[in-house]
Amino acid sequence: MKPLPRGFFDRPVLEVAPGLLGCILRSGDIAVRLTEVEAYDGGNDPASHAFRGMTARNAVMFGPPGHAYVYFTYGMHFCVNVACGPVGTASAVLLRAGEVIAGNDIVAARRPTAKPRDYARGPARLCLALGIGRDLNGADLTASRSPLRLHPGARVPDEAVMTGPRVGIAAAADRPWRFWIAGDPTVSPYRAHVRRVRSRS
Repeated sequence: MKPLPRGFFDRPVLEVAPGLLGCILRSGDIAVRLTEVEAYDGGNDPASHAFRGMTARNAVMFGPPGHAYVYFTYGMHFCVNVACGPVGTASAVLLRAGEVIAGNDIVAARRPTAKPRDYARGPARLCLALGIGRDLNGADLTASRSPLRLHPGARVPDEAVMTGPRVGIAAAADRPWRFWIAGDPTVSPYRAHVRRVRSRS
């Protein structure tokens, strides 16, 4: 099956995000059916990495749609997004969770203590399951020979698509830009942002 065409991603982020539910993210012999995503709207979104403009870290977001933006967070985890919208808009969809549908034996070796539903349940676990690291930043998800690709999947009915606030952010926390498949056990639990208080001791 061919990957999704670039035109799929060359649309407003709030159209692309729910459309990714049910699509298949592939890396080598591993495939994950996406069950949860979040939209980030570049310069119009104070929660976006691109809100204050282009940097070396977020440059992929400003480029052609359909490319992977991979970043390192909390000094220990990778997360993967897909750039969307016209060049320069810097919108992106964070791929938050999914169901491993191929390569379960490989993922089980990477996460030997995890239950199958938890293999890719959360953005960091999804990257771990698929072996996504900094080397895949900028990968073209629409190219058949790319090491990381997004393929069409079974369409998720509109009534099964849920929306709500994004996870763990302080800015624009009330925007219902998180999308997930209702009742799917691989969807990550919702956690509101908790402000960190520095110790004075």
